[in-house]
Amino acid sequence: MITKATKWLKSIRDIIIKPRRFFTKIVADGNLEESMLKAFMYGLLGGIMVLALRLMGGATITLGAVFSAIVIVPVLAVALLFIMGGMLMLVSEITGGERDWEIAIKGLASVFFIYPVILVLNALAFNCTSMWIISIAVDAYILFLFYNIALYCMRGKRGNVIAVIAIFALFMITVYATDYRIGWFMLKNAGATLACLM
Repeated sequence: MITKATKWLKSIRDIIIKPRRFFTKIVADGNLEESMLKAFMYGLLGGIMVLALRLMGGATITLGAVFSAIVIVPVLAVALLFIMGGMLMLVSEITGGERDWEIAIKGLASVFFIYPVILVLNALAFNCTSMWIISIAVDAYILFLFYNIALYCMRGKRGNVIAVIAIFALFMITVYATDYRIGWFMLKNAGATLACLM
């Protein structure tokens, strides 16, 4: 387990420092279980961290909150992995990249370290301004990671990948520029979003 954790930490470092080198090394080897385990473990870590933050903030911790943190959030992480895998396969088809489901899942699972970070950052938002800053920063970094996976892991054509990421970015800008942002913020932190309505 310690060896696996060390390997995951090294992967995180490589993704942050040298994403191109990391993603080009991902190949299909028939081992999807590790990818699912990564998503589940990062989801569990995120759920526990958010629970701890709420506890430190003086919130009352209910049995439902504990169940959500240790069961629902990790299971949602695995479900999200496969939903995003389908989206990545579509992007790869459009950009002329790989059509291998396993490579898509492994590429996405490798960046799931961001999942607990996102959960914690969203939980830390305390007013409308912090919600805006955290949300924009997180969404921009997710687009950056998606670009790297589509280009280096799925080996899409650079021009096509840039065009698809630009469309995603335009969609996000539209969300932020309209009242749809309230719904988007609500999914992240309802308390901080309510401050935007006052």
